[in-house]
Amino acid sequence: MTAVYAVVLAMLTTAALLTLARLLRGPTTLDRIAALDVFVVLIVAAAAVYAAIYSDGSNIPLLAAVALIALVGSATAARLVERWERHR
Repeated sequence: MTAVYAVVLAMLTTAALLTLARLLRGPTTLDRIAALDVFVVLIVAAAAVYAAIYSDGSNIPLLAAVALIALVGSATAARLVERWERHR
């Protein structure tokens, strides 16, 4: 089972590095917002893997709250950018 956790964490790390590249290089603000949302989801997934490794379910409500706040924040930021670009 440890090999599975190692593979999952390696895949999450690779995805996080690719997401950081998109966050830094993104040609538009909406690309950067989407990359930031994906990065937060990857952090939540890595924390969930950590909770699974140590059989500690006490952080699950916190992970759900962070994921929901990230979703609402990204949707709000994308809506504001859309309005700002429309008035430009």
